[in-house]
Amino acid sequence: MSSTIFIQTPFQSKSLNKSLNTHFVPSFKLPVSLSFKPRTAAFSKRVHIRAGLIEPDGGKLVDLHVSETERELKKREAASLPKVKLTPIDVQWVHVLSEGWASPLTGFMRESEFLQTLHFNSLRLDDGSFVNMSVPIVLAIDDLQKASIGESDRVALLDSDDKLIAILTDIEIYKHPKEERIARTWGTTAPGLPYVEETITNAGNWLIGGDLEVIAPIKYNDGLDRFRLSPVELRKEFERRNADAVFAFQLRNPVHNGHALLMTDTRRRLLEMGYKNPILLLHPLGGYTKADDVPLSWRMKQHEKVLEDGVLDPETTVVSIFPSPMHYAGPTEVQWHAKARINAGANFYIVGRDPAGMGHPVEKRDLYDADHGKKVLSMAPGLERLNILPFRVAAYDKTQGKMAFFDPSRAQDFLFISGTKMRTLAKNKENPPAGFMCPGGWEVLVEYYASLTPSDNDRIPQPVAA
Repeated sequence: MSSTIFIQTPFQSKSLNKSLNTHFVPSFKLPVSLSFKPRTAAFSKRVHIRAGLIEPDGGKLVDLHVSETERELKKREAASLPKVKLTPIDVQWVHVLSEGWASPLTGFMRESEFLQTLHFNSLRLDDGSFVNMSVPIVLAIDDLQKASIGESDRVALLDSDDKLIAILTDIEIYKHPKEERIARTWGTTAPGLPYVEETITNAGNWLIGGDLEVIAPIKYNDGLDRFRLSPVELRKEFERRNADAVFAFQLRNPVHNGHALLMTDTRRRLLEMGYKNPILLLHPLGGYTKADDVPLSWRMKQHEKVLEDGVLDPETTVVSIFPSPMHYAGPTEVQWHAKARINAGANFYIVGRDPAGMGHPVEKRDLYDADHGKKVLSMAPGLERLNILPFRVAAYDKTQGKMAFFDPSRAQDFLFISGTKMRTLAKNKENPPAGFMCPGGWEVLVEYYASLTPSDNDRIPQPVAA
């Protein structure tokens, strides 16, 4: 890869509000069929530009790493503590917590935080204000682990290789209400939810919460660690580039020219609003994803080609990896994705059709309404400071031979290329219409599908590393 960097305010509860405002940016209006109006308090007809990056939730970023001078002491302390083994996804959550993506959380949730997250999608701070928190960040243990912990108020957290990752202090152990957790997070208990089957179904019947003391920054040694910029590092990069606005775009798929059109058009609109140097945070999700998603290493390789081919401008784009695991929990999860970007310094968030969604695991339909994600984001408690940029629909314009914003008055001129169609073309080594994706990026996608090796028992083919 090249050297280019791939890089709270008080909130009253709904019961206290006379009316519930939303916070879409006025310049990015939704269709008039929607029944709610954009919030306009943050932006007047003439935009007032606020210097500096948006403050993180709670006023400052959490950093849960112990100092280098303390590491050996903590390792000696951990040797005598009860041990809890972490799964790879648990380690990803330690990564998320340690760098402050979930600020102001200081560790795995205790019961009060867990219940607030499940029932309110937010946490109340000591000063009475709220921050958004829509997905539980918890650590499960089983009966034997609970018994081994006994009366200890601290435990050592080890990875699958018995390497010390962290110490969890001032712990609280409480029941793991799996069915309630699944129902409230996903809105269904249907079998086949990927994250549920991977992390919850066979997990222990107890949750353990507490404050984290992380021994050292989490590294994956996969050749991509240099792209895993923390919120602190991202904020420094935005400041180095003199950004006066940061607009974030999350994705877990390859970038096609429709995405690029949306992102470049967003920057143009922000310039028209009065910003001088808006910077794009292109932020692919780097934690757990379901088996049929394109793996991170291949997505990063494809994103690199997008910048190399000039589809996106490296001078105004920071491409970095977001370490969170993926829930596929639709409107609930998209709040987490947006909240984490506030902590990274983003004050604008691009949201598209069915964000964080997936097909229903049993029925032949989408699990969530395609428009609910952006509607929920516009009203979510604790996200009032974040400006929501609704996705404009892009499709392949056959008259221009390129991706363009869909014009319903000449619908016959547009071709919608679904993800399924894109995958089928790539698997068959066929080319999409010219202008759909940059040639270098498409070659990476074809190469990825060619690398898949059939697995036993007709299961999903296993990918070969990029």
